[in-house]
Amino acid sequence: MTETTTDPAPADATALHAPVIAWFDEHARDLPWRRPEAGAWGVMVSEFMLQQTPVNRVLPVYEQWLARWPRPADLAADAPGEAVRAWGRLGYPRRALRLHGAAQAITDRHGGDVPSDHAQLLALPGIGEYTAAAVASFAYGQRHAVLDTNVRRVFARAASGIQYPPTATTAAERKLARALLPDDEETAARWAAASMELGALVCTAKNEDCARCPIATRCAWRLAGKPAHQGPARRTQTYAGTDRQVRGRLLAVLREAVVPVPQSALDAVWHEPVQRARALDGLVADGLVEPLENGVYRLPQN
Repeated sequence: MTETTTDPAPADATALHAPVIAWFDEHARDLPWRRPEAGAWGVMVSEFMLQQTPVNRVLPVYEQWLARWPRPADLAADAPGEAVRAWGRLGYPRRALRLHGAAQAITDRHGGDVPSDHAQLLALPGIGEYTAAAVASFAYGQRHAVLDTNVRRVFARAASGIQYPPTATTAAERKLARALLPDDEETAARWAAASMELGALVCTAKNEDCARCPIATRCAWRLAGKPAHQGPARRTQTYAGTDRQVRGRLLAVLREAVVPVPQSALDAVWHEPVQRARALDGLVADGLVEPLENGVYRLPQN
């Protein structure tokens, strides 16, 4: 099922479509998940991996993942811990477990084929509104508003005249995105990919390159003189010394091990015992680590 638009489109919405899509046709990166052979499964894997992770870090893991598990059923047949192991250092490893769960559901409910229906995609474990819309649009050419951080920033500047979108996606943003959708499916799917690429390469969070932007002359933020952000201060994520770093080090030991790991091996990776124990407890609670008898640990097998 594709989206229907009930919101009136901005008067100049159609004037944005052609230049952005033409720019995309010329400047889009040749990424493996954009190639026809990637299929819907390749698109889905890329969407899980690209959440909060740059393309250059995703590319090698993506290639290895698809070589090992070319279909959802291949991943579903393996232990979830193997998905965590193959995730490597991409970060936010719960995404690996969610992708494994989605693969199992696709295998059980849909005969191993990623569904094209938006509602069925949304019903898969680990899939939210963004991912369902992205897969339906990028894999199946359907008409959906695909709102990631890059798209939201482009729309905030070009249509709303502000430097940055709100911290969390709002109803007003969704309404605007629906209003900006081209009417026909093929153009709408191309627009979704093109506006996302524009935000990734040109209309970036810092040091935006307006000279390269195909809609610079129509951008409300630029025409207003680029007013500074008026909302809450944008916080940058820290990593060093955080529980995330400790979790990463503990998981690294388990990923590299072929047999269960004793507590002493985990204790050696972080000096502070309270934080280390908290991080390990969190990994167990998240299903990323499985404790066994005699104080040994492994990646999850079930």
